[in-house]
Parts: sequence; structure tokens; C-alpha cells
Amino acid sequence: MTEGDGVRDGDLPDDLTAAEAGMWQAFRNGTVYDLSSGDAQVDDPHGGHPWGPERTVRARIVCWLLLDGPPALAGRVSSLKLAGVRISGTLDLAGGTVTPYLELRGCRFDDEILLPEAHFTTARFVDCAAPRLEAARVHTEGDLHLPRCRFLGGLRLTDAHIGTDLLLNQAVVYRDRSGRSIAADGMTVGQDLQAELLESHGELSLRSAKVGVSLSLRGARLRNPDGRFALNAPQLTVGRTLYLTPAGVGGPWQSGTTPARGTRIQRFECQGGIRLDDGRFGDAIDLERARFTLTDSQELSLRRVQVPELRFLGEEPQRGGVLLSGARVVNLVDRATSWPGPGRLHMGGFAYENLVPQGPFPLTRRLGWVAAATAEYNPEPYERLATVLRAAGEDEDAREVLLAKQRRRRDTLPLAAKLWGYAQDLTVAYGYRPGRAAVWMAVLWAAGTLAFAHAPHPPMGSGGHPVWDPALFVLDLLLPVIDLGQAGQWRLSGGWQWAAAVMILLGWILATTVAAGATRLLRRG
Repeated sequence: MTEGDGVRDGDLPDDLTAAEAGMWQAFRNGTVYDLSSGDAQVDDPHGGHPWGPERTVRARIVCWLLLDGPPALAGRVSSLKLAGVRISGTLDLAGGTVTPYLELRGCRFDDEILLPEAHFTTARFVDCAAPRLEAARVHTEGDLHLPRCRFLGGLRLTDAHIGTDLLLNQAVVYRDRSGRSIAADGMTVGQDLQAELLESHGELSLRSAKVGVSLSLRGARLRNPDGRFALNAPQLTVGRTLYLTPAGVGGPWQSGTTPARGTRIQRFECQGGIRLDDGRFGDAIDLERARFTLTDSQELSLRRVQVPELRFLGEEPQRGGVLLSGARVVNLVDRATSWPGPGRLHMGGFAYENLVPQGPFPLTRRLGWVAAATAEYNPEPYERLATVLRAAGEDEDAREVLLAKQRRRRDTLPLAAKLWGYAQDLTVAYGYRPGRAAVWMAVLWAAGTLAFAHAPHPPMGSGGHPVWDPALFVLDLLLPVIDLGQAGQWRLSGGWQWAAAVMILLGWILATTVAAGATRLLRRG
């Protein structure tokens, strides 16, 4: 019997093998067709134990069932549910519409799976082994499940549309010829994309992908040490949270929850760069305990991302850079030990509204954090930090930050301006410590009073003159503009003239620095 003849009536084709005939009947009955031996080592689809013809069906017959299969038995719903089956030949469903439910568990494919532009309701490949899955522009109304699958030549989901969830938990994917393990640029997932404990060897590419709810890479291990990026996802849109956090290992756990105490966990590890530039995230980017292994040319790039909360709580990358330029964050949750050192952190235009440090993060460390991001002087990170601290009621800390900014700026000035900066810093700390002015005034007044008490002071003229008072005389010298009627009434000579000139000069310096500091404070206020 040729293909198509009698199929509509449910007749069994003549050229089927025994294994295929059993699959044909199970399809009509909607039951699981299980060819497993019961020996876990033999049944491992990723192992080396051969599966003979008794466990083999042709890919062409599988396609026949899915695209134009026989009707279901009375009272049944036709579906293809295979377990422990070897599929020989290329499973080619490109452009086809698959109506029956499809679920393959523990199956082995001799050749690649071709699903480009195919339409499914729901498709589940669980713990299967295949050379490659090609599924560009595939469309599912429901889920696409690929947990624990292993693809030796990559997985392509470019421009795919997944109606609900995409599952890649515990999958192992190796690179294709272009160096990508998973190519999913432009993919749309209606709800969650779960890739927990994923093992990726090559570039995981999610450029311009959209995930309706959350994207979980908990416990994943991304390795692409020789390429630029292990995770390349610019313009990624996630409705809620991106998780690059630990996952429980070795026992049952509920996805998306914190593993119970005592559960062995596996951190998210990335060997290679990460690019999330221009991404949009509805809730958070969570890097709790994440570990990054970068080369000097690789980077963790979050340029221009927009997210309500950034949880920068991973381990400090020992090499490579962290880029936050142009990012906009409401809450920055971080640890002092998570940030890289000088020259490897870039925060130009980085805007955040609240700081939520986890663990000790003293102001000195926070100033070091800003300094690490500004190899050359840039006032913006200092001003942003001061604004956030002031909004949190930490006015004293905000002043310390602005003072640190002035001191950093001073190092870039020419010699004369630098000396003037040292004078402002020494006297009134650029106006951020105005109490110093009173202290310096009192010291100069007391020292001058003691000195001029011994100075010869003949009157300027023979007419009337006030009574000599060294305290008022020195105060008249120190206070510019204000005339107390002492400085012009007495004739000084020799070194005392120079001492008076020094007092006048110090008074002007002190007054000018106080005025400059007051102007700066008023402008900031």
C-alpha cells in the first residue's frame, strides 16, 4: 500500500516495520509507545549503547503520522507519544502544520531535526539526543519543551514564536559552525523562558528577543571563552525578571523558588562576555552569587538598560570590564565586594535613584567605587551619588562626596589653580565644612593679638585717636571691607608692617574661600 492509500480509513500500511506498526497503532489510540529496555544504561539516549532495528522507526513515517496521519480510534484523540525510540533519517517538518499532540521522551535522532516555519499546538522533546535542531520561525500555540535534551551541532530558534513557555532546563547544547550554541535572535516567548542548569558551549544569542514574563538562567553554565560573548542579548525585552542566580541540584525543587536549606546549589557561571545593552526589564536583573570568568577583552555590558532593580550581587570579575554607561535603574542593590577595580568599571551616564547595599559598604568604599569608574576626572558619578545620598537624608555623606569630587578635580588643574584649591581645602574644605572658617579666624585673631600686643604703635597724627587695643586692631586687619577704626590709626614700622600685611592677606583669602564655598552650597541647594 502506498502512502495515503487507506490511511483515511485507518488501514495499516504494508511497508511498515514491526516497530513502526506499533507506533502507528499507538498514535491512533493516543497512548505512549515505549520501546525502552528497562536498563537505565542501555536506555540512555546520550550514551554509546547501540539501539537496533527493534527500537528504530523511520523519520519519514513519523512525519507521515504528524502531517497526514490516520484518524483516531473511536473515543480517542490521536497523538504521538514516543519513549526510548531511535528515529533514523531526517525528521523534516519544515513548513508543515502539526495538529496532533507531540511528546518524545528519551529518544535518539540519527540526523538533525528540521522544524523551520512549522506550526504546532504543543511540542515536547524531553531528554532526547540529536545532532541539531533547526527551528527558525517555528510557531507553537502552547509550549515548546526541550529539557535535558542534547544537541551536538546547535539549536536554532531565530524569529520563533512560542505561545506560552519555552523550556530548556538541563539541556546541553554545543556550538554550530558559526560558533553559536543557541541562536534565538528575534524570538518571542509568550510567558516564561526557563533555561535552568543549561549547559551552553558557544554563544547563546538572544538579540531582540522578547519574553513575556521571566527569563531564568538559574544555575546555567555558559562557556564561550574564545568568543566575545557567551550571552549575546542586546535589545532583550523581559516582562519581569532576568535570573542569573543559583539553582538547586540533585533533588526535586520548584522552579523559580529559593532552594530549601541543605539543598546543593549550582551557581550561574559564565565563561565569556555578556551583552544586555539596550535591554528592557519589567522587574529586575538578578545577579545573586553569579560568577563571571572574563578575559581582558571581554565584558559584562549593561549599557543603556532600563530596569526597576539591578541586583549586582555576584562575585567580582577578576579580569574584563563592567559597563553601565547610560543605564537607568531605580534601586541599585549591590555589595562592596561585587564591583571590579579601577579601570574596569564604566558608569558614564549611569542613573540610579536608590542605593540598597547588602552588607557593609562604608562611604570610603563607595567613593572608591566612583573613583574606579572614572579613570579621568568626571563630575557626573560624584554628583549622582551625592544626589542619591541627599535624597536619602544622608546630607553629611553627600557633602563628603562633593568634597571628594573637588579634590579629584584639583588634580587636573594648572599649578596656580591647584594651589588655590589647596588653600580652599585647607581653610574651609571647599565650603563643605564651613565651621573651619570660624576656627581659622579664632586662631589668627588669637595669634595676632598676642603678637601685636608687643608692637610699637605711635599714632598716625597728633590729633585724637582711639585707645590702642591689639585685639580690635588685629580683627580690623582680618575683616575685609568692615572698618573698626583701628587699622588706619597707628603707624607700624619694620617687620610689624609685614605682619599686618600678612594678616590682611590671610583675611582676604579666608573671606574669599568662605564666599566661594557658600556660593557652591547655595547653587547645590
